[in-house]
Amino acid sequence: MAPRLKVFVTSDGLTDFVVAASSRPKALSAWGSHQDLFKTGLAHETEDPDLVAAATARPGEVLRRPAGTRGELAKLKPLKKPAAAKTAGPSKAALKKVADLEARLSALDAQHAAAREEIAEQRAALDRRADALETRRAAQRAKLEAALSAARRALG
Repeated sequence: MAPRLKVFVTSDGLTDFVVAASSRPKALSAWGSHQDLFKTGLAHETEDPDLVAAATARPGEVLRRPAGTRGELAKLKPLKKPAAAKTAGPSKAALKKVADLEARLSALDAQHAAAREEIAEQRAALDRRADALETRRAAQRAKLEAALSAARRALG
C-alpha cells in the first residue's frame, strides 16, 4: 500500500513552495533544504483543498506561487546539483602537480642511490688500500723479525 501523502508548505517571503510527500524529511529533501524548516516554524503541513489537490496530482514535485496569494501553482524547475560538477574528476592542474611531485621524488631517489653507490665504491677502494698496507706491513715485519732473530743468534 502506498504511503499517505501529506501536503507541506514553506515560503521565502516572496514565493510559497508546496510539495506532496509522505513525510517531513522527504519534503525537506524535495525543497533542497538541509535545515529543519518545520522546527523553526518556516514550514508546515496544510489542509488547504486547492493546494492539496494541486500537489497530490504531482507528488514529490515542488510547486510555487507568489507568497500569500491564491494564485495558480506553477511547477518549479528541478534543483541543480552542484556536487555533480565536482565528480568529473581531478583538474589538469592537480594532475600536473601530482606528476611533477612524483618526478621530483623519483629524481631524489635516483640521486640518493647514486650517492650511496659512490660511497660504496670509495669504501671498496679504502678496503683495498688497507689490505695492501696490511700485506706490505706483514712482509716488512717478517723481514725485520728475521733480521732481529739473526742478530740475536750472532750475540750469542
